[in-house]
Amino acid sequence: MSSIYTIFVSIHSDSQWSVPMMMSITHRGTGVGLSGGISAFALLALVLPDSYPYYLDLIHSLSIGPALLGLAKFGIAFPLSYHTLNGIRHLFWDSGKGFTLPEVYRSGYVVIALSILTSIAAIAYM
Repeated sequence: MSSIYTIFVSIHSDSQWSVPMMMSITHRGTGVGLSGGISAFALLALVLPDSYPYYLDLIHSLSIGPALLGLAKFGIAFPLSYHTLNGIRHLFWDSGKGFTLPEVYRSGYVVIALSILTSIAAIAYM
């Protein structure tokens, strides 16, 4: 096991973490997280004995503060908006546009900024 770790570290120790690299990892992570969350929600909706309004009232009775509630909403809104916007970015790449290094960084920063702004807007609307 340690030899595999040594090989991995020796391969990746010289490489610098970059914005496109982190965005690619985050895109995959948000995809897995959203898929798992939706699947878990659907499974729970099928298995739990009571109806949705009962569980919604249960959550309301917890009296969660506005800061924690806003953070929870951001935790749902940001992965959804990030994954959607970065997916659109990938569709442009599939058409052969935006492959120069400055364009990759620029579109990455635009996706990050729009993801934050749309998440904040969604929280304000909810």
